[in-house]
Amino acid sequence: MYKYNQIDQNIVNERVAQYQDQLNRFLKKELTDEEFRPLRLQNGLYIQRHAPMLRVAIPYGLLSSVQLRTLADIADDFDRGYGHFSTRQNIQYNWPKLEDTPKILKKLADVEMHAIQTSGNCIRNITTDPFAGVSPDEVIDTRYIAEILRQWSTFHPEFALLPRKFKISISGSKSDRALIKTHDIGLELIEKNQDLYANIYVGGGLGRTPMIGVLMKELLPIKHLLSYCESIIRIYNLYGRRDNMYKARIKILVKSLGINDFKRQVEADWDNGNASPNMLDDNEIKRVKVFFTSPDYEILESQELENLYSDNKSFVNWLKRNTRPHKQLGYRSVTISLKGKYQSAPGDILSNQMRAVADLADQFSYGEIRSTHEQNLVLADVKETKIYELYESLITNNLAEANIGLVTDIICCPGGDFCSLANAKSIPIAKNIENLFDDYDYIYDLGSISLNISGCMNACGHHHVGNIGILGVDKDGSEWYQITLGGQQGNEASLGKVIGPSFSEEQVPGVVKKILDTYLSLRNDDSELFIDCFTRIGIDPFKQIIYQEEA
Repeated sequence: MYKYNQIDQNIVNERVAQYQDQLNRFLKKELTDEEFRPLRLQNGLYIQRHAPMLRVAIPYGLLSSVQLRTLADIADDFDRGYGHFSTRQNIQYNWPKLEDTPKILKKLADVEMHAIQTSGNCIRNITTDPFAGVSPDEVIDTRYIAEILRQWSTFHPEFALLPRKFKISISGSKSDRALIKTHDIGLELIEKNQDLYANIYVGGGLGRTPMIGVLMKELLPIKHLLSYCESIIRIYNLYGRRDNMYKARIKILVKSLGINDFKRQVEADWDNGNASPNMLDDNEIKRVKVFFTSPDYEILESQELENLYSDNKSFVNWLKRNTRPHKQLGYRSVTISLKGKYQSAPGDILSNQMRAVADLADQFSYGEIRSTHEQNLVLADVKETKIYELYESLITNNLAEANIGLVTDIICCPGGDFCSLANAKSIPIAKNIENLFDDYDYIYDLGSISLNISGCMNACGHHHVGNIGILGVDKDGSEWYQITLGGQQGNEASLGKVIGPSFSEEQVPGVVKKILDTYLSLRNDDSELFIDCFTRIGIDPFKQIIYQEEA
């Protein structure tokens, strides 16, 4: 992973000192709330429903074991003993004291971390495939490109105050695991004749007006990546709406202009990269790429683990759901679920569990951890001969829930329990649904299915792209929940369709159960996934059963 040089370290240290001075002036009432607000946002600090919330950047979801232990120390010393992994691959603390935030930033700086550009109208955390560098279907390892984009976008002087927040994601595999079509800019890296290119999607995004991104530029040579992205964001910065925050995202500009006119303006500004100093040459690529070489893998034989442990049903189920093939023979990637009965909320992890995962990363996966936009963690490089030993350790630490990709692997924002923007609570809905499905034979029979929950239209829980999406809405001062069906992420990304009138909190688990039972009764066979069944039969059969019975 990327290591700071002295310039990097000095920048982060100076930002901590600068923020300490700003906070001191605020506490002395030398700065008003309005004056302090942009300063704290530049350092990832929100004022939430009950306390400040600090969002810490995890660039493209990559952590070292040392960094994860520091995050655990922060949780114990300055919070309530846990952290929350978000859908941007970052971690959030929900209970820090305002006066302690400079101390937290100092501890982060000591291990090459920060909270810069995790909030505000700027370019946010660059995200990518959590299996980058290890997946067999990978075409290009996206991590070094993500790091180049991070360095380019951090403190970019022209884009420090955009009309609205701006998100970039990168995929380099045959299967898109980075949601590139739901980002402001989505980058698909491909290789052709041994040269690297990018297909560029623009105008994607969830939130109040969800849209799937449009392919705007095909086969852009990688040397022009920074300059072309710069022109996209420059046109957005010039013409994006600033009079209405709900219409300020680039997707609104792209839709209003039309993709052809937007592209014309971008390419006129870009001028084939001739006017930009940001040509991405081989030397710069090599400088960054050296930080992302493969570990010193051993030469191993593949293990027939399902056969070796065929008498251990729990392990075999976990192996099928929570591990993935690896590009290196004899290794697998392991996903650690942060969902289920042992987690207080989807994405939450206790400080002692963070330390346990850090220890396991050192023992089994070269000291590295990845966070995912599904709010789980990944150990990317585990020997198959050590998989069972790792599994037993995860059981000891209540981290062996075998539910990745299943209905209880719920994506969920903090919702009304914490967020001042939320219309309704999210976490109780997630827990009530989890509690409903305690029969794992039933859950495994359902197969892969995504269930995503957001507490408001900002869609931090990505409800639009869940096979089942749940959105908290305000109805006459009460919390109600709108349900969508048919969303999905990946190569065939699509937005869910609203099934009808909203439901009360008490009704939601029962409605979800009816949706799933309807699917089981109408699928062709047990190999037809929920999303494929929905695509085939449409929304009407679900509506008829749900609202007929609700009536």
